[in-house]
Amino acid sequence: QVQLVESGGGLAQAGGSLRLSCAASEFTVSIAVMGWYRQAPGKQRELVADITYAGVTRYSDFVKDRFTISRDNAKNTVYLQMNSLKLEDTAVYFCSGKVSYYANGYWGKGTLVTVSS
Repeated sequence: QVQLVESGGGLAQAGGSLRLSCAASEFTVSIAVMGWYRQAPGKQRELVADITYAGVTRYSDFVKDRFTISRDNAKNTVYLQMNSLKLEDTAVYFCSGKVSYYANGYWGKGTLVTVSS
């Protein structure tokens, strides 16, 4: 059972930056695709960005040119650099690990990001 542990959430001002990290307990093919999702109060969980083991990335339109996803395969860790934060980025951010884009997979417990004006 792979465990994913997020860190780096917290409070930031609008226009500011935060960096999230997600460490996997081990690497297996079951987490070849790692990513970040978020869920704001009263809303459904949505994809923020994901990245394959080979480094292919995908971003949702609402974070393009502001957020950058990366991974360090040697450390089994994925990062999300969030710049130019907006109030609407406030949400719980969850790390995910899947064997492929549309498979079920593993989830972290989430880390809260709050953006204030």
